[in-house]
Amino acid sequence: MGGIPIFTEKAPRPIGPYSQAIKAGKFLFIAGQIPVDPATNEVVEGDIKVQTKRVLENIKAILMEAGYTLSDVVSIFVFLRDLNDFKEFNKVYTKYFVEKPPARTTVQVADLPKGVKLEISAIAYKD
Repeated sequence: MGGIPIFTEKAPRPIGPYSQAIKAGKFLFIAGQIPVDPATNEVVEGDIKVQTKRVLENIKAILMEAGYTLSDVVSIFVFLRDLNDFKEFNKVYTKYFVEKPPARTTVQVADLPKGVKLEISAIAYKD
């Protein structure tokens, strides 16, 4: 079956051999996004709140390109370099997922690409 690759200039270009997202049937699988500004292709400087906002804006742009919205997200995978950032991360995250937040997994990892504080991937579904 395969899937349809999704690409938008409003999110960072992949830094490896992968797609920003793949649409497969009614599902959209979004690759892990890090806090890279698509305009400069550089990591945004700042604390976990600044970096979380950038990542979620990147995810939002990919969703929009594929015809989805944040309310179509059914699952989120969060990778934090430091679980001590969890509370501050949630302050930003809850502004994006107000009603019916998606299922979520959050784990601490040893390192992430470009030394960023977090990476988020998502799965969306639309009838």
